Amino acid sequence: MVRVFSPIRIAAIGMLILGALAGFFAVADGIPGLANVPVLRGAAKPFRLGLDLKGGTQLLYRADFTNFQGGSRGEAMAGLRDVIERRVNLFGVTEPVVQVVSAGDEYRLIVELAGVRDIREAIQLIGETPYLEFKEPRSPEETEAIRAAQAQGERLNEDPFFLSSDLTGRYLKRAELQFDATTNAPLIAVEFNDEGASIFEAMTARNIDKPIGIYLDGAPLSAPIVEEAITGGKAQITGQFTLPEARDLVRRLNSGALPVPITLVNQQSIEASLGAESLASGLKAAFYGFLAVAAFMIFWYRVPGLLAVVALLIYAAIVLSLFKLIPVTLTAAGIAGFVLSVGMAVDANILIFERMKEELRRGRDLDLAVHEGFDRAWTSIRDSNVSSLITASILYWLGTSVVKGFALTLGIGILISMFSAISVSRTFLRAAVTPALARHPWFFLSGFVRSSSGSES
Repeated sequence: MVRVFSPIRIAAIGMLILGALAGFFAVADGIPGLANVPVLRGAAKPFRLGLDLKGGTQLLYRADFTNFQGGSRGEAMAGLRDVIERRVNLFGVTEPVVQVVSAGDEYRLIVELAGVRDIREAIQLIGETPYLEFKEPRSPEETEAIRAAQAQGERLNEDPFFLSSDLTGRYLKRAELQFDATTNAPLIAVEFNDEGASIFEAMTARNIDKPIGIYLDGAPLSAPIVEEAITGGKAQITGQFTLPEARDLVRRLNSGALPVPITLVNQQSIEASLGAESLASGLKAAFYGFLAVAAFMIFWYRVPGLLAVVALLIYAAIVLSLFKLIPVTLTAAGIAGFVLSVGMAVDANILIFERMKEELRRGRDLDLAVHEGFDRAWTSIRDSNVSSLITASILYWLGTSVVKGFALTLGIGILISMFSAISVSRTFLRAAVTPALARHPWFFLSGFVRSSSGSES
């Protein structure tokens, strides 16, 4: 007697429900009025589209190192990139792309702002000098009043504890990474020009045993405690820094002083119509490609092919949902990576089904053929997917922003495809094996082959 609600069939039903929920989440932003339903508002989250699909502005800057006095041009460019990223984030741009490229001795900065239509506003935003500021602590009475307000439930950040001063980044000559001679702990050495040194000396003299707030573009970087009045315009910022944190702070401080001027050399506006056309073309290609693959799988592999198509639908729903949740910025290259991963998921199923066919032609019963088919195909699937993941990782590590988008979607797709082929397809096949179907192995063979009885199939 066939158990209708056996554990394997319950697992298959659970996977179908998971796929249905993931599919709903993936397409929810296209359902009119869903965003107005409070319970389902989170599901209506749209995909994050890149510049080539959403349209926007692309700016190209050239860095001028003519009067550069620092040591590493690469570090200076990394600092500039950090500043630009913070500024466009404050501007409200989602997932800006800020990329440093070099050719010989020339360094350039590419800034892509998806959804930004006003080029003049974008240029003004990028061109402003980053604002580095050293702030003094408030008086004890004011600090106590602020803490009392916090105790009453008022939500205040740490910024109210400091007051703006005259000491800003325009007085900073340089910042560099150093190490404590005793503990070898990383610390940051800063040096001001003559005017800044005078202001800094007066500030530290009146704030001994108190913190000095260091802010860049309005965001707090550090709040070191003043141990004594500092003369000569040189100081050290100590704290519980890791080496990467100290390097990042040095880069931010130097970028706040803007050691490298940048000049706009090219600007380009990408219209939304072009992005919509690219998106529509990519989605259409993916849809037709999926239909062609589904038709082939069902025609050639019969019941396993049909179940593989259902598994692929669940795979696509899960991957698209992850693109929303992470979130992944989708570009034309990213969509290409996703489509390629679908093909790799199909390839894994084909390996499994061909192994199953071999076992059936040897005369094994259907349940054992399914088990052996998956076991024998696993090593090939594992090795091919691991090699593809290594390639995707290298592309993401070394590639440009466009290549990174392709590598990221491909890598996510490969990981989920392994789950789809080994877990989802296997569960569906085992759930579909019944004594009635076992008497007709033709449904589980492929192509134009003969069943074990010798009749053509």
